[in-house]
Amino acid sequence: MLDSLITSQTRIRLLLRFFLNPESTSYLRELAEEFGESTNAIRVELNRLEKAGLLESSESGRVKRYQANKKHPLFPEIQSMVRKFTGIDKLIGEVLQKLGYIQAAYITGDYARGKDSGIIDLVLLGEVDEEYLHTLLKKAESLIHRKIRYLVLRGNEIEKFQDALKLDEALLLWKENEE
Repeated sequence: MLDSLITSQTRIRLLLRFFLNPESTSYLRELAEEFGESTNAIRVELNRLEKAGLLESSESGRVKRYQANKKHPLFPEIQSMVRKFTGIDKLIGEVLQKLGYIQAAYITGDYARGKDSGIIDLVLLGEVDEEYLHTLLKKAESLIHRKIRYLVLRGNEIEKFQDALKLDEALLLWKENEE
């Protein structure tokens, strides 16, 4: 969908990077290394997105860091498009609805950092029918063309694994009483 609307693959990768997790920040050389592209190609697209108001920047010493502009009027729509492009919206709809008692659901790893690596790491907190979950994940994987790895935590297990999973950096998909 996005690739038919936006012809620049670099721009698409930047939108994915910043709009999947709008709290993440990055700088030019880091992005060039991550994408395997020249700093000039990245700089051109960063400047275009910043000029359009979709990205905002801040300087820390000699490093200019970029982040999604959450105050931009199109932010919610662009974030929704990016989630649809990666399939996260289908993942949420397919997996979280009929699974049992779920207290919270998180995306961790690369996707939480805004990187489209092709693997989605899903952490569920609650009582889940894992056989049914496995069936739903297989269906979701075929719809979104990405591998989904999952971890189910029960009760206070989340406290033990919170640091290792970096849940403070995770993308919260759903939390009980926040429907």
